[in-house]
Amino acid sequence: MFENLEYKLNKLKANRAFELLVVSVIILAALLAGARTYDINSSALRLLSVLDVLITVFFVVEISLRFMADKDKRRFFKNGWNIFDTVIVLASLVPMDSSEMVIVGRLLRIFRVLRMVSMIPELRVLLNSLMRALPQLGYVVLLMFIIFYIYAAIGSTMFSAINPELWGDISVSLLTLFRVMTFEDWTDVMYETMEVHPLSWIYYLSFIFLTAFAFLNMVIGIVVNVIDEESRREREAENENEPTIADLQVEIQEIKKLLIERK
Repeated sequence: MFENLEYKLNKLKANRAFELLVVSVIILAALLAGARTYDINSSALRLLSVLDVLITVFFVVEISLRFMADKDKRRFFKNGWNIFDTVIVLASLVPMDSSEMVIVGRLLRIFRVLRMVSMIPELRVLLNSLMRALPQLGYVVLLMFIIFYIYAAIGSTMFSAINPELWGDISVSLLTLFRVMTFEDWTDVMYETMEVHPLSWIYYLSFIFLTAFAFLNMVIGIVVNVIDEESRREREAENENEPTIADLQVEIQEIKKLLIERK
C-alpha cells in the first residue's frame, strides 16, 4: 500500500503540469509580496491575506508530498535544496497577526520567491556554479583589492591637493577608483587631474585596463568554466539514473522466466 502511494506521489512530483503549478504559485506569491508595498484599501488587503494563507497551505502540502514520495526519508534532508525549501516553507508559517511580527512575516514571505531556484534545474545549475566558483573568485578579488590599494595610495599621494573630496585619504580614493572602474563620470575626474598633471591619463587608463577589462574577463572565464563543469555533472547524474540497455535486457529476461514458470 505504502509502496503504491510512494509510486503515485513520485509520478505526481515528476509531472510537468504539477511543476508548472508550483512555479505559478511561486510567481503568485511574488506578486502578492509586491502588491503589499502599495497603498491599497482594506478589502483588497483582506483578499491578499486570504490568498497568502492559501499559498502557505499549498506550499506545506507540496513539501509534505515531496517528503512522502521519497523512499528514504532520512535522505530527504541530506539534500541541500530540500532543506532550503523546508526552511522557506516553515518561515512562511510565521504569523502576521501581531504588529511586532508584521514586518518580519512580510520579509520572510518575500524569500518564498527563492523557491523558484530549487524548482527550475537551470537556475540550480547557475547557483551551484556560482557557489563552486567562489573559492577561485576569492583569489581574483584579493588580487583586485591589491591593485585597488596600490592605485588608491598613488592617487591619494598625487591628487589629494587637487581635490581632497575625491583623493583626500586612501579610503576616499578607493571609492573614487570604484567610480572610475564603473565608468561613472570618470572622465570628469581624469580631466580635473590632467589640468595639473597632463600625463595623469596614463594612471586612469592603466587602472581601467587592469580592473574593468582584465579582471572582469578573468571573472567571466572562471564562471563560464564552472558552469560548464556543473552542467556536465548534471548530465552525468541524469545518465546514471536512466536505465541502460543492459539493465532493460536483464529485466526482460527476468520477466520471461516468470512467464515460463507460470506456464
